[in-house]
Amino acid sequence: MKDLQGITVLVLGLGDSGLAMARWCARFGADVRVWDSREAPPQAEALRQHVPQAQLLTGELPMSALDGVRRVLKSPGLSPRDERLAPVLDEAAERGVLVQGELELFARALADLKAERRYTPRVVAITGTNGKTTTTSMTALLIERTGRRVGVAGNIGPTLLQTLADALDLEPAPADETAGEGLEVAPPEAAATPADTTPEADQAPSTPAALAAEQRGAAVSSVPVGVDPLPEESAAVTPESDAPDETPSPEELADLRTLDGAAEDAQPGADIDTEADALAEATAGPVGVADETAGVADDEALAAVPPLADDDSAVLQLAPPPPAEPVFEHLPEVWVLELSSFQLDSALGFEPSAATVLNVTEDHLDWHGDLASYAAAKARIFGKQAVMVVNREDPMVEAMIPPPEVIKSTGRGKPARVIERAVVRFGLDAPRRPGDFGLVTENGMAWLVRAREADETVASGRGRRRAAGDEPQEEEELQLQRLMPADALRVRGRHNAANALAALALATAIGCPLAPMLHGLREYAGEPHRVEFVATVNGVDFFDDSKGTNVGATVAALNGLGLDRAPARLLVILGGDGKGQDFAPLAAPLARHARFVALIGRDAARIETALEGSGVPAAHFETLQAATRACAERAHTGDAVLLSPACASLDMFRNYAHRAEVFVAEVQALAGDQGEVA
Repeated sequence: MKDLQGITVLVLGLGDSGLAMARWCARFGADVRVWDSREAPPQAEALRQHVPQAQLLTGELPMSALDGVRRVLKSPGLSPRDERLAPVLDEAAERGVLVQGELELFARALADLKAERRYTPRVVAITGTNGKTTTTSMTALLIERTGRRVGVAGNIGPTLLQTLADALDLEPAPADETAGEGLEVAPPEAAATPADTTPEADQAPSTPAALAAEQRGAAVSSVPVGVDPLPEESAAVTPESDAPDETPSPEELADLRTLDGAAEDAQPGADIDTEADALAEATAGPVGVADETAGVADDEALAAVPPLADDDSAVLQLAPPPPAEPVFEHLPEVWVLELSSFQLDSALGFEPSAATVLNVTEDHLDWHGDLASYAAAKARIFGKQAVMVVNREDPMVEAMIPPPEVIKSTGRGKPARVIERAVVRFGLDAPRRPGDFGLVTENGMAWLVRAREADETVASGRGRRRAAGDEPQEEEELQLQRLMPADALRVRGRHNAANALAALALATAIGCPLAPMLHGLREYAGEPHRVEFVATVNGVDFFDDSKGTNVGATVAALNGLGLDRAPARLLVILGGDGKGQDFAPLAAPLARHARFVALIGRDAARIETALEGSGVPAAHFETLQAATRACAERAHTGDAVLLSPACASLDMFRNYAHRAEVFVAEVQALAGDQGEVA
């Protein structure tokens, strides 16, 4: 954060994210210049209030805006292909000016806080065309149920930087951790006890060889950074533990050398999946015995050991104790971030602990240019080290998993190693690999399940290491652990079951235990306007999915709710501003699950053309109210009416929330007509 001190930054766009970046940069001493194409940006007053010294430019973006600028910060909603921005961004590149976004500033802030205050939270990141907000909220709730303090930010709101700034403002200043370093401590004479009468004296090494052996054995194990063992997997080390007090045998030293070599090959980000790997990681630093001298008493080294001082005159030079673990009262222990493709598009240096891409379907192609660029932006969420939580039923997401990496040998006689990325998969079918999540039906009941090895001594296969040339292990025999019935979820639809599986996979990937999370999952009531139950009128359920503003979201809602309601049918309201989408993918799920389609809005005719082969009757309506009543009239008892437009709302409404309000009001009016209360 010190890198902002005294430099001039140019913030492009004054929405929520732009304001947060301006405030953050000013907080750390930058001179702030802000540009927005609107003559009266909605956050202009907030900028004047919080960053009164900031310079605000509106209208056309002049090239002179770059004068003196050391960093350009682009709001996520602004496409780099925007003709207003492209010339300035190109010129910034020519001048060597760094162009970043809010996510990069957030990642840098966490890195600086780690260095300055030893703040090391876990970071869980979530993206996907559909289901981001639901999965983000679910994941945060589940992690909170395990007793961890959680910060939720990003695309879901509030902004990343403002959430972090608010927590920092509440956090007490760090204590001075340097006090007392390098002190000399003399043992008090009154407490001195003759060495030959103390229990410790009987255990002290009596020969130089024994002293050397004790020094070699004084290594302290450490847990690899980023690995939180689950309670059932932890083993406490107590003073009563047996410990060898003799010189290691040649066989033991050979084992130490083997572990040391294995640890040298370990790469950051790879999961530890076998006990041998875990032991190698834990002992890599302290063991470090040179091959030429291991196990042999070195006369020169022993001669260098100082003689024991006389007890009466000894002044012990003690190394400073390790600093106490920092305790934070307000900074989150876990960050759960919802990230859009806009935020991820050019992100560099973002390395979450675990991340997911829920799905990829056509959306925001006007911003990204094509589907491949859109998917590539989504894939940036995984960084280089995160545990990858992927939807095994989405080929575009599966394709994001990198091939195994071959690490060249670091010493003579050591084979090259193959390191596979740590991956956990989820889907609405039975899991096929240990640690994966899925859905199975037993005796007519659908269950959320997790796969485990039938033989618990078998490694899970995530983040597996093997020597180059070795064949991958054969598929393990699996045991499916039933977690909870899908019907126990309060949110309806199989797509929400998939979101729940993704949330469980993310939370367990950072070490959260399952039991409290399953209780939390039963409590989750869903997000507004996302297949949200409205009311039952005359035996027909009404659902508001006004947030379904693209084809992929509506396909997910149709499949999810349709499977839940079968053999009853859906009556679906579609239409609005289609943003140039291809509506053809709607035909198949409508054919499977729909009784009737009511069409509204600008692109109603285009949708009707795309559905011609589905066999589902459709009709046009001028208003959402008329479409809602038409669906109610055609519904059978047990059916459901679903507002999931697959389109933006601005051709008829202020926003998708306004569209939902109109729908809910009409459902309430229908209930009143029937003498019911909605």
